[in-house]
Amino acid sequence: MNKQEVLTALKKLRSEAKERKFNQSVELIVNLKDLNLKNPDEQVEFFATIPNSFKKIKVCAIVGGELAEDAKRVCDFALTQSDLEKYKNDKVASKKLADEYDFFIAQANIMGLVAGTFGRVFGPRGKMPNPKAGCVVPPKGALAPLYERLQKTVKFSAKKFPVMQLTVGKMDMDDEKLAENILYFYDQIEHHLPKERHNIKDALVKLTMSNPVKLM
Repeated sequence: MNKQEVLTALKKLRSEAKERKFNQSVELIVNLKDLNLKNPDEQVEFFATIPNSFKKIKVCAIVGGELAEDAKRVCDFALTQSDLEKYKNDKVASKKLADEYDFFIAQANIMGLVAGTFGRVFGPRGKMPNPKAGCVVPPKGALAPLYERLQKTVKFSAKKFPVMQLTVGKMDMDDEKLAENILYFYDQIEHHLPKERHNIKDALVKLTMSNPVKLM
């Protein structure tokens, strides 16, 4: 799959799409094959930083006293260790928090408390602070660079079903930038598969409310 093929598919997608009253998302669908997802070694989960960001990523920090001031200054919302008690037995509040924020940062030395408080709610939603994304930080960690990096960070995951469906941009973005994101996403997925290209069945692109257009 090359850039010109992606640009041609995007042009076709736009020409066939019905006009909507909102800015539709552009989605990449990559169907996988020959993977045994019951085997943890063949499950896919990783994080990557995309070339062109397209939305505000909301970040919540859960920290101890060492990082409290920095977290409140840098992140969209901050919880300190003393705040955790009120969430421990309040699933509604925990679910609301999980739904509102894209990434959660946790201070490493209170990670056990974070897991005990939010694990049952955050875990199934894939929202637990993840070391792979750099979201578990030491008590003297720098939050500002991490926050900036998370604005371009995307989680890729195929654990239950052999498909990855990811938002790569918005309809009002330039096709060149959309194509860059699509190619980058595709290359990252291929690189992280056990048999690379041989584990990919096909790839399609679609809008929020449109039929898909085949890329390959």
